[in-house]
Amino acid sequence: MQLVVNAVASTVDDSITVADVVHQLAGPDPRGVAVALNGDVVPRARWADTHPSDGDHVEVLTAVQGG
Repeated sequence: MQLVVNAVASTVDDSITVADVVHQLAGPDPRGVAVALNGDVVPRARWADTHPSDGDHVEVLTAVQGG
């Protein structure tokens, strides 16, 4: 299956979840991370239950401190 993750096309397993994508990008401690699937925010409580479909766009954003 093809996903676009943070503007980069990736081939992934069909069973991947949003939680899997976050784990691959942010590691095992995703504090300060937000996820959007096709422009819609995915609540953290739904990450493990949300399965992207072929061609979906996933944005994984990390909060940065500074000013």
